[in-house]
Amino acid sequence: MSTKYDIVKQEIQSRILDGTYQPHQKISSESELMKQFGVSRHTVRAAIGELVNKGWLYREQGAGTFCADRSLDNRSSSGVTQRNIAIITTFISDYIFPSIIRGAESFLSQHGYNVSLFSTNNDHENEKRILEKILTEPFDGVIIEPTKSAISNPNIGYYLNMEHQNIPYIMIHAYYEELEPLSITMNDEKGGYVQAEHLIQLGHTNIVGFFKTDDLQGVKRMKGFIKAHRHYGVTINPNGIVTYDSSDKVNKPIQTFMKLLDQGVKPTAIVCYNDELAISMLEVLREKNIRVPEDFSMVGFDDSLIGRLTAVKLTTIQHPQSKMGETAAKMIVDLIKEKNNQPKKTNNKVQSIIFEPSLIVRNSTKILEGKTVTTK
Repeated sequence: MSTKYDIVKQEIQSRILDGTYQPHQKISSESELMKQFGVSRHTVRAAIGELVNKGWLYREQGAGTFCADRSLDNRSSSGVTQRNIAIITTFISDYIFPSIIRGAESFLSQHGYNVSLFSTNNDHENEKRILEKILTEPFDGVIIEPTKSAISNPNIGYYLNMEHQNIPYIMIHAYYEELEPLSITMNDEKGGYVQAEHLIQLGHTNIVGFFKTDDLQGVKRMKGFIKAHRHYGVTINPNGIVTYDSSDKVNKPIQTFMKLLDQGVKPTAIVCYNDELAISMLEVLREKNIRVPEDFSMVGFDDSLIGRLTAVKLTTIQHPQSKMGETAAKMIVDLIKEKNNQPKKTNNKVQSIIFEPSLIVRNSTKILEGKTVTTK
């Protein structure tokens, strides 16, 4: 359990790391901190004293205590790289993440970098703690999968502080639009379009789409889903778009899907946010004795291993996975070289990369009975 002294010290550090206190800005007075935390003057002075000794703060006689400029610490001023890279993902061991991590880790280890893995579990508070660690330890660069990238992020100040401290970072899968960072992503809108287009071309007009919308990927895939219906002149069922977020990804999609299958006019096909969801939906269909693809078609996204191992092999959108990880590793190394004025393999400026989706047709989709293939 944290002591009052630790709480005061950690809160001041957090305010420095998230940019609340800028370099050379005067921090709250001892009296103000005593009132904020309900602690004695001795506790406040002890916390401030340690932060002064560690270079987080400095005192000016008669003026007060100020935030130190930590961009001038040894990490940025020595020009010597520690060869440490942090990889932050929403999850580490689940789904397609191990393949992405292996791709990055393989390249980085070959080039002499140590890799530290962190998982936010798609939670902003976890992301905050990890970013504080990044900002206080000697990392040369960071590969980040954003946490809940489609909603306002309370940790933007930490990323701005990374920029201030000249720590290169790139984002994968998605990005925080307000930061406009270098990123490596899929063309998710086109991917969602291709998913829906494939089913429409097979004669399906009552298609339900499930999208996780606290992540930018899901928002864009949903946009592509809608665009495909508009392009082919197919009306979307009023209940045909189901959205959910990370906190209810286990229960809401399944419960909603079961209700849709019990209604009068049942959907004949489903577009899934990813293969993981598609496998869950496949189990629902089995329980209701609905055959795939004879009675029902489905399309996943990511071309995951689980989608290839199931009895019904999923039609899905290909995801670069290992290639994305390797590309991210190459990009962060190039950024570190640029920062340290070291030669790169090419003189081209590092730029964001978008992978284009492609459909992999397996046996979870078929032409709707009585229909012919539609093209437009």
